[in-house]
Amino acid sequence: MSQTCAFCRIVAGELPAEVVHADDRALAFLDHRPLFRGHVLLVPRAHVTVLSDLPAADVGPFFLLAQRLERAVEDGLGADGSLVLINNVVSQSVPHLHLHVIPRRRKDGLRFWLGPRHPYDAENPAAEFAEKIRAALRE
Repeated sequence: MSQTCAFCRIVAGELPAEVVHADDRALAFLDHRPLFRGHVLLVPRAHVTVLSDLPAADVGPFFLLAQRLERAVEDGLGADGSLVLINNVVSQSVPHLHLHVIPRRRKDGLRFWLGPRHPYDAENPAAEFAEKIRAALRE
């Protein structure tokens, strides 16, 4: 646990949060600055910064809970769908792994834009990027 991490302090009960689920490995609570009402954050109890730091034994239970939360947010709030995402370092406002489950409704005004796009070309062929990733996976 980090004394300076807001999410560790929520896990420890030192900061208030509207908890929707708690177990021995994870905590899920409402985001205090929700994109839409019902926006949930799922955090591991252990302080890890990014997804790749999460111990292998915790990955399955973490994502099984994420599945349950996604369904609960949609069904419980009557949402049309949801946005499930994790930021690693870039755009990560708290340096503690957290998964967002954000309720969505058709025509809710959210413009989730993944851009600008950078297509592969002769100077930057897809095969070179794929090989770099394959090599990193082998290490």
